[in-house]
Amino acid sequence: MIDPSLGLPTITMAVPMPGFPAHREFVLVRLNEDGLLYAFTSVQDPELRFLVAPPEPFFPDYAPEIEDEVFAALNTTDPDRLLLMTVITAGVDETTANLMAPIVLDRDTMRAMQVVLSGSGYPVRAIMHRAY
Repeated sequence: MIDPSLGLPTITMAVPMPGFPAHREFVLVRLNEDGLLYAFTSVQDPELRFLVAPPEPFFPDYAPEIEDEVFAALNTTDPDRLLLMTVITAGVDETTANLMAPIVLDRDTMRAMQVVLSGSGYPVRAIMHRAY
């Protein structure tokens, strides 16, 4: 499905994000040329958006284990189809990424969910440093 207002593929949340049960459809809006920052924007309410980024440029060793329940909710068994996005909090002094609760997106079906990796040891506020 394509959001007609932006011309972007619509991402359907298999499970709503915690605290936002009414928002099930989002689009990823690129915010910079090198594709490092995106606005994960609600189709229902474009004022609701989350700053997100792929973790690799900032946390090259980040490799969370995705549980079977996530694969089932996204209707996939192929980890190569998955894209991880971390939710970013931009501050005056520092910018952090929530490594404990990434958004997992199936690139083929455009279904996603935010996964809480409890017990993983990943921080909710990891300071971001660009690796290159």
